[in-house]
Amino acid sequence: MSEIKTLNSGKKFAHASVGSLHGFEGKQFVKDAIGATSCEISFGSLPAGAAVPFFHSHKMNEENYIILSGAGQFQVDDEVFDIAEGSVIRVSTNCDRNLKCTSAEPMTYICIQAKADSLGDYTMTDAEITERENLL
Repeated sequence: MSEIKTLNSGKKFAHASVGSLHGFEGKQFVKDAIGATSCEISFGSLPAGAAVPFFHSHKMNEENYIILSGAGQFQVDDEVFDIAEGSVIRVSTNCDRNLKCTSAEPMTYICIQAKADSLGDYTMTDAEITERENLL
C-alpha cells in the first residue's frame, strides 16, 4: 500500500504526495495530510480484474471520480457503464456505487468527495487577478 508523505507546508498551504502513480497500489486518503476543510481527496488503484470489495453510499457528500489510467466498469444503483483513462464520473448522494478494473493494467483514479450543493462561486466568479512579484 502506498503511503502519503507531507513534503512541506506553510501558514496558507500544505504539500503532500503519494509518490509516483505508476505502480501506486491501494487506497490513500489525503484530507488529513493537507489539512483540507472543503473536501476529501483519495487516490485509489485496482489491479486487473479487481473491484472495490463493497458498495457504498453517502448521505451528504457527492463523489467525483477521475480515471487516470486503465479501464473498467462503474455501477450506480442498477446502471453499469464503461469507464477509461480520462473519464470523470459524478455520483450523487443516496445511491450505491462501485467500480471494477477490466483492463490488463491496473486502474488508478482520484476520488474527490464534497458536500452536495455546496459549490458557490467558482473559477472566474471567485477568482481575481492580483499583483505580486513572481519568484518562480
